[in-house]
Amino acid sequence: MATEKLQLSQRLPTRAAPNTDRAQRAAAAGLALKSTPRRARAIPLSIWASLIVLGIFVICALFADWLAPHDPVANNLRARLAAPLGMPNAQPGFLLGTDALGRDLLSRLIYGARVSLTIGFVGTILGLIMGSLSGVLAGYLGGWLDEAIMFLADALIALPFLVIALTTVAIFGSNLTVLMMLASFSGWAGYTRLARGQVLSASQQQYVLAARSIGASSLRLMLRHLLPNIAAPLVVMATLGMTSIILLESSLSFLGLGIQPPTPAWGAMLGEGRDYLHTSWWLGVLPGVAIMLLTMAISQIGDWLRDVLDPTMRSL
Repeated sequence: MATEKLQLSQRLPTRAAPNTDRAQRAAAAGLALKSTPRRARAIPLSIWASLIVLGIFVICALFADWLAPHDPVANNLRARLAAPLGMPNAQPGFLLGTDALGRDLLSRLIYGARVSLTIGFVGTILGLIMGSLSGVLAGYLGGWLDEAIMFLADALIALPFLVIALTTVAIFGSNLTVLMMLASFSGWAGYTRLARGQVLSASQQQYVLAARSIGASSLRLMLRHLLPNIAAPLVVMATLGMTSIILLESSLSFLGLGIQPPTPAWGAMLGEGRDYLHTSWWLGVLPGVAIMLLTMAISQIGDWLRDVLDPTMRSL
């Protein structure tokens, strides 16, 4: 009998072996996962460079009074059209040269960063807030309000916004307040359409249905449940839309309808330097390079945020 029990126990499979194999496989998988680089969390060098460029422009905008070596509106006709240092006709004290009135170009570029970033940042924030709220209202409440808001958004998209901007400036004049309101209004339709589409999709999710079933009010549903959950694509769109606002301000200033002289603005400096491209190229090239660097830096950061905040593009 003892011999038969021993033989039977040897034939029966042990239960500890599968668990041991499973634990070993899990440990090996965990070790491989730890050794695998997480590309989604790694910041590329191009993004670091963009952050540095954007940080330099932000510092120039915030501390222009201390960083500018000269008064940006002070004329010095004896030093007019001075070339940047290291070139013929350069004058000491003017690192990037001077314009046709002898004003220091570096100081005007530093103060011009304040104008572009102020209009771009304030216009983006205002447009994001107004567009998000109107899109949430249209998508959640529906009915005639949805039709009215989307009709206005479609009408704004159908019209060339530069024509609207020129008409507004001709009626109300050109100052910082008008340009900021124009900048916020330029992105309102895009934010509204995006927010409405996200709300229509999120309204059928389980967390919204559960909150509605326990008696949550419409205001609480929109502000505490819907709006925070659709914020990621709106933030990405805001970073990309900020470049359009900066280019819009530069275009209006280039046409003479933006920030008026003698306040330095990159678009106005670009327009003033186009008549001197053959003799004093730096007057038009340097403001154009500043606009290009700022818009490229913001666009790169926006693309990176889109990849980071999009769950379908995250690697494990």
